Amino acid sequence: MNKGKVWINLRDSFWFLPTIYSILSILAVAITALIDQWVISEYKNNIPALFLTKSSVAQTLYGSMVTSILTMTTISFSTIMVVLTTYTTQFSPRTLQDFMKSRVTQHVLGVFSFGFIFSLINLFLLGKEPGLGLVSPLFTVIVSIICLAFFILFIHHSSRFLKVNNLIGAIRKSTSNLIAKTFEEKNYQTATEWDNNKLKTLDQSKAQVIPAEKSGYIQNVQYGSLIKWAKDHTLILETSFLMGDYIQKDMPLFYYWKDADSELSSPQECTAYVLIGNERIDTQDVEFSIQKLVEIAVRAISPSLNDPHTATNCINRIGSLLIKLASVYEPIRYYIDNDDELRLIAQPKSFEEYLYKSFYQIKIYGYHDISVMNGVLEALYKIATMNDQAVQEDVWTFGKTIINAVKVDELDELDFKRFNNEVEKLVEACNKDFRLQKS
Repeated sequence: MNKGKVWINLRDSFWFLPTIYSILSILAVAITALIDQWVISEYKNNIPALFLTKSSVAQTLYGSMVTSILTMTTISFSTIMVVLTTYTTQFSPRTLQDFMKSRVTQHVLGVFSFGFIFSLINLFLLGKEPGLGLVSPLFTVIVSIICLAFFILFIHHSSRFLKVNNLIGAIRKSTSNLIAKTFEEKNYQTATEWDNNKLKTLDQSKAQVIPAEKSGYIQNVQYGSLIKWAKDHTLILETSFLMGDYIQKDMPLFYYWKDADSELSSPQECTAYVLIGNERIDTQDVEFSIQKLVEIAVRAISPSLNDPHTATNCINRIGSLLIKLASVYEPIRYYIDNDDELRLIAQPKSFEEYLYKSFYQIKIYGYHDISVMNGVLEALYKIATMNDQAVQEDVWTFGKTIINAVKVDELDELDFKRFNNEVEKLVEACNKDFRLQKS
């Protein structure tokens, strides 16, 4: 079993943290019960009466705690449903992941689980015999105060997430971190070019196929493990997918080349290092993270919402992310082992592809709104200004499609003047010779 794959599934599941808190609550019950028995038996006469709690008082305390936590949990789940409904109808269904996977949300439910189980088990163990408790009731009071604090925190957290600007900012921050993580230095070697003579020996007609075992989206690829596996079996792998692609069961997942005098006994082993799921996630998929902002922008310029300011805000954040992406982007295609031998070939997404996927839907649905088109051109201008000629060529190629999408003949004088100003800035930044004219 692939431990890395199991850990990713556990870590990203909604019930992971609440389960950890529940286990900790059971341990807390055992520890406090043992301390109570030891302290009461040894130091009962030296403990102030203020800290000694009778069984009847403890029973009332535990019962009230259970009821209160159930009430707060009910309100919290109702709040979660309100947030999810708002996200689905006004922002994008893809943004649900950001709220549900928020550590604040999971920690709050975890603390509630801790308090509920701790109080319920103590209530069960209390019994009907009269006695005195010390640590357990005192700890229950502390837990109840912590639960109240987390409940207030959750209400504040939910209200902040309902504000679209906060959501956009959170997505931009997480995507920026993902870009930095994707192109940071790895513990394995990579290259953008390789010896053509060696590559020519990899005849595609002689490649063996490793099919996908299930249908779904490519969510995570463990490149280091694939390199090690390929080295252990002395072969070269080539992927037939891009990150975030939907792949059908039994379609080629990998191609591989191996010496003719040896056979690969279990080629399906390497599929364990590729996580395939029912939806796209943003652990390695930069395009999907940017797509969330695109969908919020497209939803904002729809006739049902008609909020071009939010769309422009999204466009500005997308432009900022593309600037950062262009500054660190490398078309990494070849993955090498410690012996400087090629082990894995993976087709990278080009920067032109990222640029196109970031703005083409906004162009389709927002071409009639000149403020949105001006925002796109301004973002393209900033990307071109901050990067080299190769990026400028990609920006200009896409910029022409934005310019052509706007019906300049239908613009009034002031709108045309503003739009033409943005076009001239982009032309200058890309070092091109172009003049916008009305027919």
